[in-house]
Amino acid sequence: MQWLRRVVLGSIYVLMPERIGLLPRILMLSIASMLAPESERNRLPEHPSYYSKRGLVGISDDLSVPALVANYSRGFFPVCHLGPMKWWCPEDRAVIDPAETHASKNLRRLIRQHRFTVTMDHDFAGVMQACAAPRPGKVPLTWITPRVMRAYWDAYEAGYAHSVEVWDEAGRLVGGLYGLAIGKVFFGESQFSAVEHASKIALVALHRHLAAWGYHLRDGKWMTPHLASFGFKPMPRDAFQALVAAHVGEPGNVGRWAVDPALDLADETVSSGTLKPAPRKVA
Repeated sequence: MQWLRRVVLGSIYVLMPERIGLLPRILMLSIASMLAPESERNRLPEHPSYYSKRGLVGISDDLSVPALVANYSRGFFPVCHLGPMKWWCPEDRAVIDPAETHASKNLRRLIRQHRFTVTMDHDFAGVMQACAAPRPGKVPLTWITPRVMRAYWDAYEAGYAHSVEVWDEAGRLVGGLYGLAIGKVFFGESQFSAVEHASKIALVALHRHLAAWGYHLRDGKWMTPHLASFGFKPMPRDAFQALVAAHVGEPGNVGRWAVDPALDLADETVSSGTLKPAPRKVA
């Protein structure tokens, strides 16, 4: 039944007006992938054409840890509700320097009340499952499928994927997020909130730690009003990819993450200057 529901809802999702224009291209890419030699089948193009503003890159079902690291390092990410895995790189990317995160006075006050406990990499699977669960009032369709969960669990085991958990006073997981860290770049994947503001606390906690650890860039994929409220800004694809290329090779925190008790999560915005494009190489 779950498979049938996914097929029906996934088909409706693809046929919505803002997405149906990509359907012929997706079919062409899917056929080309099936007909390609096995050694080439899951290789994304070296010089993609980027179809539509959403930035369809190509088709690849390779979700191994090396493939995730290599493709994310190019600025690509996978999202797929049905069929072969599609990879994307939008025309404009939601980005922020973690040190420039804005937390409202009300949110900082809530953090200081210590009604919630924050952990890192404590329940990665629980966070993924909660992010994949149906949201109240939303269509019960998610791109966080079992194969995606397995892929990011492998990345977690390899020390690249990380989660932030928010627990209430009864010890229940009520909010969190997860993503992939490569070098000094963090690529956000998804977040959830079972009680008001819990995911916001997770975001602030993550960004405080990323700033303290010297991370230069936090990616949020597509721009949303929620991300804008924390200071995320749209960045053109070329500039984003240049920044990613400049920082994914730097030494980052690979392995399990833990909350630093010395950090004040309710501190004011920590400024380290605005996010700047990567310097151009001079021949």
